[in-house]
Amino acid sequence: MTESRASQTGPVPALREVHQNVRVLFTADQIAARVRELGLDVARELGATTHRPLFVGVLKGACLFQCDLARATPLDVELDFISVMSYGSGTTSSGTVKLFSDLRENIAGRHVVVCEGVVDSGLSLSFILGHLKSKGPASLRVATLLDKVPCRKVQVPVDFSGWKIGADFVVGYGMDVAERFRNLPFVGVLEEA
Repeated sequence: MTESRASQTGPVPALREVHQNVRVLFTADQIAARVRELGLDVARELGATTHRPLFVGVLKGACLFQCDLARATPLDVELDFISVMSYGSGTTSSGTVKLFSDLRENIAGRHVVVCEGVVDSGLSLSFILGHLKSKGPASLRVATLLDKVPCRKVQVPVDFSGWKIGADFVVGYGMDVAERFRNLPFVGVLEEA
């Protein structure tokens, strides 16, 4: 019998030790319960549509939320992805949004749900919605886990929202700072060391 790699290299650090500067805002259990509710809300609103809805995840921050929301929605859904950048490696938006990767699917005539981890300034989402509207979808809705209304610079529609929160910078459950903390199973507030 062979020893596990963890026991060969020493104990695995506890999650709290690794992420000491992150205060838990919403636990994994709270997120799972809220996403299940959102999935049912989406199904109620889109259930009568004649086409399979397309869930468009905004990479990379919405990846976990998009997949969990798709699993929680009792409809036949499809997934696609779009990638934009406005943050770089900091904690504030640069104000300039760039398209990095476009959809693979043709969305003309489709019912589209844009999935975001967090909507804050609205700049990225406004850019994405304008880009997607030009492709002629039948409908365009927005689902986000977190809605940071106090940070809004551009008004954007949010059809499905997990929670409204304040201006704190959040990480975890797909959201990051300089590519760190995406894999946290909870959403937390990044605090000063």
